[in-house]
Amino acid sequence: QVQLVESGGGLVQAGGSLRLSCTASGRTFSRNTMGWFRQAPGKEREFVAGIRWSGSWTDYAESVKGRFTISLENDRNMWVLQMNSLKSDDSGIYYCAASNEHFATSGREFNLWGQGTQVTVSS
Repeated sequence: QVQLVESGGGLVQAGGSLRLSCTASGRTFSRNTMGWFRQAPGKEREFVAGIRWSGSWTDYAESVKGRFTISLENDRNMWVLQMNSLKSDDSGIYYCAASNEHFATSGREFNLWGQGTQVTVSS
C-alpha cells in the first residue's frame, strides 16, 4: 500500500519562504499527476499546484502563480512545493495528493492523499 507523507510545514513571517516535501512510500508508486492542495479554517479545500509525472506540465492557482513552484525529485517518488513571498492568506493545512488522471486539478480526481502539514504565515 502506498502512503504519502508531507513534511516542511511550520510558522513563518509574511514575505518568508517554506519548502514542503511529499514522499511516496510503500509499493511501487506510479501516478500521472501529483499535486498540492490547501485548506484554511472555514474554507473549502483548494487546488494549489500540480505537476505531471514527466514534469512536462505544471499548473498553479492564480493566487500563488509567480510565488510557488512545484517540482519532482528522487525519480518521481517525491515532489516539492517551494513557497516564496508568503502571505497570511497562504496559511492553512497543506495536503499532497496523487492522481491517475492526466492534468488533474480537481480534488475529485485525486485518489491518494497525505495527512497534511500546517503552514502558518504571521503578518
